[in-house]
Amino acid sequence: MNSYLKKVIIFAIALVLFLIATNPAILWFLPESAKAGLLETWEGLFGNVSSVASVVTINWVSIFKIVAIVLASCLVVNLVRFVTGFIKPKTGKGMSILSMANSFITYAAVLVAIVWCLTAIGINLSTVFASIGIIALIVGFAAESLIADVITGIFLVFEDEFNVGDIVELNGFRGTVDSIGIRVTCIRDAGGNIKVINNSGIKDILNRSKTASRAVCDMPIGYGESIENAEKVVDKISDELVKKYPETFASKPKYLGVQSLDASSVTLRIVAEVDEKSVFSAQRLMNREYKLGFDKAGVEIPFTQVVVHQGK
Repeated sequence: MNSYLKKVIIFAIALVLFLIATNPAILWFLPESAKAGLLETWEGLFGNVSSVASVVTINWVSIFKIVAIVLASCLVVNLVRFVTGFIKPKTGKGMSILSMANSFITYAAVLVAIVWCLTAIGINLSTVFASIGIIALIVGFAAESLIADVITGIFLVFEDEFNVGDIVELNGFRGTVDSIGIRVTCIRDAGGNIKVINNSGIKDILNRSKTASRAVCDMPIGYGESIENAEKVVDKISDELVKKYPETFASKPKYLGVQSLDASSVTLRIVAEVDEKSVFSAQRLMNREYKLGFDKAGVEIPFTQVVVHQGK
């Protein structure tokens, strides 16, 4: 929320509370002379405010109404979330719409509760809304970023740029989209940390779930080894990977060829197309299985050695 909007809301609440606290209708312990002096002081500043004292009624009945309204609003919000908890969308688009709907219901319930509470204490909202044109203009400028967040959030869902459950990367932060709300989007990384981002601040986002990702495995072999023999071993291990880990490898890893000729080894590159959520686990499995396969086939995997000569 914009810092200026926060200040506007804080000062507005403070002013309302101050007006209510100085309402002669509820200050029963003040003598009549003090009440008259208080009204006279306020009329000198703001004009005729005696009408406020007769309109705003704070008593046990109005307090009961406010408490009932708050409880009813909380009940409705939690009931809706309880019911939507049984809805299990099969697509990311469905989960995004459900997340947005839950967020919208929460904000709408709060807004309705505020309006209902003001009506309960006797405030004529139609008159208030008709007389706060300047205030609305000021708040409109202060809430510019809030409006941008809401509009951007709606477009994010319906333009299908990313959905709940997609793996995305934003400004170096990589994680899974946890929720898309009216105002903010939450992204959870592999460590469980949640990054909360204003919808209007989502720019240049990379959706890694749109297409299949590539798990890469580079296997070095010694210069004395036969490349043709090593390639046959790679092909055999690739077939076994699909059979052994079908939940990770939907298709056979592809051998691309000789990646590089290094100082002490020839590097062979193998890639596999996998889901983004499995890209790191797939790479670890490939490293393990190709290493074990090369060992069984007797293919040398060179490693850095240090030779120390002891002087006489």
